[in-house]
Amino acid sequence: MAEKSKERKLIANNKKAFHDFFIDETYEAGVALHGTEVKSMRMGKCSIKEAFIRIENGEMFVYGMHVSPYEKGNIFNRDPLRVKKLLMHRTEINKLEGKIAEKGFTLVPLQVYFKDGKVKVEVGLARGKKLYDKREDIAKKDQRREFEREFKVKNL
Repeated sequence: MAEKSKERKLIANNKKAFHDFFIDETYEAGVALHGTEVKSMRMGKCSIKEAFIRIENGEMFVYGMHVSPYEKGNIFNRDPLRVKKLLMHRTEINKLEGKIAEKGFTLVPLQVYFKDGKVKVEVGLARGKKLYDKREDIAKKDQRREFEREFKVKNL
C-alpha cells in the first residue's frame, strides 16, 4: 500500500505580510471552494496580497483572496473576490478569537498551497509593525546583502 506524500505545492505566497507584521503563530486551515476555483488554483491563479481574515459568528472567512476565473468554466465560474470560508476546528477558532480580542493582534493569510490534494491556507496570528521596525528590517537586509557581496568577492 502506497503512503500518501506530505508534499506541499505552493500556490500563492504573501511576502507583504512578513514586511508589515510580526508573525507570532501559524495555523493551517482548509478552504471551502467550488470546482472551477480549484481548477484555477491548480493552474496557480491565486493572489492573497490584499487578503485578510475575520471571525464572524464562530466561523472564519478570508476577504480579498483573488482566484482568477477558470478559462473553460463558463457559467460555473464564481466571483473572483468572493468571501471564502476557512475550515478549522471550533476550539482553534475560539482560541484565535480570544487572542484577536487582545490589543494589536490580527489574522493574515501567509500562504495558499495544496496538501494531499486539498487547498490549505497558512494563517498567521500577527502584530502590526511600526515604521521604525520596517526600517530596521530593511537595514538588516541591506547589511546582510553587503556582507554576502564582500564574502563573494573575497572567495573568487
